[in-house]
Amino acid sequence: MTAPHLLPADALERTSVVANNTMNRERGLTGVNSYARELDLDPVAHLLARGSAAPAWLDLCSGEGHALREALPRLPAGAVLTGVDLVGPLAALPVPERLELVTAPVGRWAPPHSRTYDLITCVHGLHYVGDPLGLLTRAAGWLAPGGLLIAHLDPDALRLPDGAPAGRAAVAALRAAGFRYSARHHRVALDGPGRAVRLPFRYLGADPAAGPNYTGQPAVGSHYEPLPVADCQR
Repeated sequence: MTAPHLLPADALERTSVVANNTMNRERGLTGVNSYARELDLDPVAHLLARGSAAPAWLDLCSGEGHALREALPRLPAGAVLTGVDLVGPLAALPVPERLELVTAPVGRWAPPHSRTYDLITCVHGLHYVGDPLGLLTRAAGWLAPGGLLIAHLDPDALRLPDGAPAGRAAVAALRAAGFRYSARHHRVALDGPGRAVRLPFRYLGADPAAGPNYTGQPAVGSHYEPLPVADCQR
């Protein structure tokens, strides 16, 4: 099997597959094209059930941020909602107080001041992140006690250096680290509190020419070198 040409993060983010100004742009909070449908979870109901006066929701690959905007008036006055997106909102709309819309590469972004979140979502966004396993392990440390991280993950996009499949081994490693994975829904989830997670893989780079994934849209192929499990336990 011929190894594909792999790109580093900065070059990957400039490709048309990743710098996609249509991905997740119009998805709302509830309804047909919504977070509630894609995640089988109502984000507002989840946050309200926490009983906090200041719930925090982080949405990675947030597009226009429609779901966050719709959620804000239904949450307590102390709520803080944050969306992070490589392209960022294209519509010139005012940003309400307590809503943060950050334009930045999600694979290299980190919360300020050790902030933690009651809910972290990434709806079909990991398909365009070069190192989705790395982002999941970092986001695991951003969860508040009792918080929830939930994202779509395509194991078929995870590859070894020569292009051979790495998805089965990656899912097994995620489960061993405490994540849940639903093959039917292509969703990975983790319950808080935040923790340090290390997986037995070293990220090598990404292939933007990997082709369509299970959504039918072009996506990124992420390549990893397996590491001895002992290396992740040090």
